[in-house]
Formats: sequence, C-alpha cells, structure tokens
Amino acid sequence: MTAERAEGVVRAVVVYDGRLLLVPEKDGWGLPSGTPQPAETPQATAARVVYEITGYLVDGTEPLEQRDAGGGTAILCRLLTGSPSDGGRLGPDHLRWASAEEAADTPLPAPVRHYLQGHTPSI
Repeated sequence: MTAERAEGVVRAVVVYDGRLLLVPEKDGWGLPSGTPQPAETPQATAARVVYEITGYLVDGTEPLEQRDAGGGTAILCRLLTGSPSDGGRLGPDHLRWASAEEAADTPLPAPVRHYLQGHTPSI
C-alpha cells in the first residue's frame, strides 16, 4: 500500500479540550494551512505546518475531506504536546483556541464545521 501524496492546500484541524486551534490570517482567523513538500502525505503536511506555524507537535490522523472546493484537504490532528516549543513562527499570544461557538464567524470548510458540531461541547 502506498501513501497518498498531498496536493493543494492542507488545512490542519487541531481540537483539544473542545477548542479549535486558529491562527491569524489576512482577514481574521483560520486553520493552520500550508502546501505539501514533494512526496509528502496530507497527514505529514498537516503535522509539519502546525509545528512550523505554532510550535505544537501534532499527529495528522485522518482526513475530514479528500478534496474541498478550494482544492485542498482538511486533516484532523491530535495534539501531542501541552505547550508549543519556541520553534513556531507565531508565539502563543498570537494563537487562538476557540470554542465551536467562538469559531462560528471563521470561514471553515463544511466538513470541518460538521465535525465540530458533533465533537465539541455546546456552550
């Protein structure tokens, strides 16, 4: 069995304690996202991107969607560390852990919203 190579933008969906990890974008907040390196799987891309941007170690576990309307993939990631390392481009004060309710105005792909509705506590 061969691993699927990532194409397009890979969005990392990191949920911990009912909250979603968001990073600043030009027009607000969004998911940690990036493009794959040659021969990199979507799961490996998600884990690398989260670490490079935030310093958190995650395990890209499963795709929430194979291809979204924007030509990318959303990958559910499991948080492996309780605090970020110094290696991320953004410090902890530039990151946001948002409840599903707080993320309601954040532009998220439909499968991500669907996942959050079923896997995060209601407030």
